Amino acid sequence: MEGRVVAAHGRQYLVETTDGKLLPCFPRGKKSDVACGDRVDIQQTSDDQGVIEAIQPRTSLLYRSNEIKQKLIAANVDQLVIVVATEPAFSDELVTRALLAAESEEIEPLIVLNKCDLSERVPAARERLKVLADLGYRIVELSALKHAEDLRPELHGVTSVLVGQSGMGKSTLVNALVPEANAATREISQALDSGKHTTTHATLYHLDADSQLIDSPGLQEFGLGHLDRQEIEYAFREFRPYLGQCRFRDCRHNREPDCALTAAVNAGKIDERRFAVYHRIVGTQRST
Repeated sequence: MEGRVVAAHGRQYLVETTDGKLLPCFPRGKKSDVACGDRVDIQQTSDDQGVIEAIQPRTSLLYRSNEIKQKLIAANVDQLVIVVATEPAFSDELVTRALLAAESEEIEPLIVLNKCDLSERVPAARERLKVLADLGYRIVELSALKHAEDLRPELHGVTSVLVGQSGMGKSTLVNALVPEANAATREISQALDSGKHTTTHATLYHLDADSQLIDSPGLQEFGLGHLDRQEIEYAFREFRPYLGQCRFRDCRHNREPDCALTAAVNAGKIDERRFAVYHRIVGTQRST
């Protein structure tokens, strides 16, 4: 049998089979590399349980990592939706790290600025996102409480994964877009015999026959320990025209003479704050 992983709890996964049945499954062996969104081969071992025999080839895998462990977020996604808000304050570096993870997997990024009903706070948030808008990143402004439907056209025909810090209104957005989300969550929790599922693991919802939305737990950190320095450099899209043009092949773009990136920063072609974030990341890329 084949199916798609739509939820997880520890080492137990809920697989939606091709005929629409939800089947709790365990992976073979002690180590599990299964992610929400994975397409898997399963063997049904009883009426209400199965075993994951294999993970089918992935088109993408979004995850974060440090030197100790990695945390899988979602597999086979086309779009990463990063939710920020006018309040509370969001982390510029967390947003950048999520964008770099998306760039490294060739996942299309989209930024949602939520809580725009707080109109007096919109200009400051918009100004913080301007550097990303100038780089061509798409930004949708909305209020999840009133205008969540403004996001639906951006989600059509693809599998999207939502990420964001706690407090950005991600759950409100999901509940507005997927009215049956709470009922689906209860069904998933009952199948997995767990009430903690929604706060700790990713869940896949069907928006329509061609569109899926994966909700992930709130993030406070996004480690990029799985990317080396060259991969991080390339993931900064504004760096790409200058890569390979430094005098030294192993230039760290710090104090080396004739550094193409430093020259671009000095010329105003690369934002100083983004360049500072790059240095923080490569200096602490093993932190999560």
